Amino acid sequence: MPVSGRLQKPWIHALNAARLAVLCLGLLITSGCASLNTGSAEQNPTELGTHPQLAPVMDGPVLDETGQVTGEIQAPTMSPPSELAKVSLPRYRVAPPDILVIQSIRLFPKAPYYIQTSDFLQIVVPGTPPDAPPIGGPFQVDSTGMVNLGAGYDSVKVAGMTMEEAQAAIAKHLSRLLGTAQVSVALLQASGVQPIQGEHLIGPDGYINLGVYGSVYVANMTVDEARLAIEKQLESYLDQPKVSVDVLIYNSKFFYIVTEGAGFGDNIVRIPITGNETVLDALAQVGGLQQSSSKRIWISRPAPKDSQCDQILPVDFAAITRGASTGTNYQLLPGDRVFIAEDRLLAINSFVTKVINPVERMFGFSLLSAQTVQFMQRFPRGSYTF
Repeated sequence: MPVSGRLQKPWIHALNAARLAVLCLGLLITSGCASLNTGSAEQNPTELGTHPQLAPVMDGPVLDETGQVTGEIQAPTMSPPSELAKVSLPRYRVAPPDILVIQSIRLFPKAPYYIQTSDFLQIVVPGTPPDAPPIGGPFQVDSTGMVNLGAGYDSVKVAGMTMEEAQAAIAKHLSRLLGTAQVSVALLQASGVQPIQGEHLIGPDGYINLGVYGSVYVANMTVDEARLAIEKQLESYLDQPKVSVDVLIYNSKFFYIVTEGAGFGDNIVRIPITGNETVLDALAQVGGLQQSSSKRIWISRPAPKDSQCDQILPVDFAAITRGASTGTNYQLLPGDRVFIAEDRLLAINSFVTKVINPVERMFGFSLLSAQTVQFMQRFPRGSYTF
């Protein structure tokens, strides 16, 4: 069909020209990527400024031929921390949504304390007759406010009394049975003191809830500062309270792994930081490089807000994997972004496909419409014979 061939050739030429134009445009776009600083690590000292109080960790002692210690190897202070030159992170400061665990060491109500039901009292009465059961140990105040001293001694009402009044009441009660009796009474456990031990979530407002003792603001505090703040809050209700505080779950410090998707969407993974991760550890967390990824990897480190440039640490993937080089296997710090760049050829192919597909569909629809019109003109009745 000569007419159909003449109609198709202009469309084919136009389509090929469009493909070539889009390919050239893609090459121009990808060739304009930002260059990275590939200089030595010693030329980037400002990256340590975002994490003050970083204490370098010694690699180990230097020994002479006789095994005597002659010195210590220390990581250069101007180089970013890496696999064999790690640093200890600054004191951890809690933040939402960290989870703290609190253990009560000393929680006693302020004096004068009035005995209540369900309290446990430590009662000791020395010098009881040999034929009488001894009195010594913990005793619980029952629901009627009485404390049962055991067989043969009956019960004594102590609810609503102070420790001194309860001691005098018990001594008076036993004097009828034992004569003069020396009695010692102490509060062992108060039922009215709410326990605070357990897990406590730091809320979005930075407070933890202590129940009847109110709330305490602990955000951006170290563990010791949080302990002092909790004890200060409890002092309004208890007598010289003592607690221990520790972080149970670290939820507020992360690093990020950003993987370019070569036109199919980027992927971001957030991983809690423990203070010991390196670039290889981060890549292992996401299963290595993807099919759409290249081996161009770098760390984008958060810079102070008044900084005029980005802090970029290039990573030599081949060196840290094939050659086991540790120079660019950097230690990750809180807030770091491990960026895995896309494969440029795959990105160009994806870009060209996105641009060409609508054009191809439009041209295909036009060709199909032209062929349909030609068919209807040649065979108006809808049938033909050979």
